Amino acid sequence: MKLSDELPTDHRLASVYRVGAGLCGAILMVFGSLGFANQLSFFATDGSRIAGLTSNGLLSLISLLVGAVLIAGAAVGGNAASTVNMTIGSLFLLSGFAHLFILDRSANILDFSMANVVFSFVMGLLILTFGMYGRVTGGLPHDNPYWRRRHPEQAAREAAARRRAAAGGPLRDGSAQTLR
Repeated sequence: MKLSDELPTDHRLASVYRVGAGLCGAILMVFGSLGFANQLSFFATDGSRIAGLTSNGLLSLISLLVGAVLIAGAAVGGNAASTVNMTIGSLFLLSGFAHLFILDRSANILDFSMANVVFSFVMGLLILTFGMYGRVTGGLPHDNPYWRRRHPEQAAREAAARRRAAAGGPLRDGSAQTLR
């Protein structure tokens, strides 16, 4: 079984995944473009600031590439956008933790400051939330396509009960239901 086998297609949650990926991708593309517009040196660690964050040419390039991946995920939409959001969001969180440990060290080749670490955590959580929205929780409603996909037998029983109720048929206890 592949991960994509677990996921429904054509659901209203797809627009949440698509909007989240597009919005966050656009923010990253603007940040990366501003870095190139300011002609930052590729490996500079002098603290050049773009939109309140330190940056260099390498970070600008990475921001453009990650933004492009998010926008591509938004263009594809659906489950692909959700998976892209969850992957990129997780990578942002890992990047925040990794850079937290290498601040003010020579290994900090992306010129991260504490503001960049906080941005990485916030953006990672935002992207991850967009990707996981309506997909990962213990209390999914029974009409959620992810719940139905994970519980096919119970979903089939409930669908049959809804069809019987709509047709005015007997309920489980044998009594008839009146429609209002």
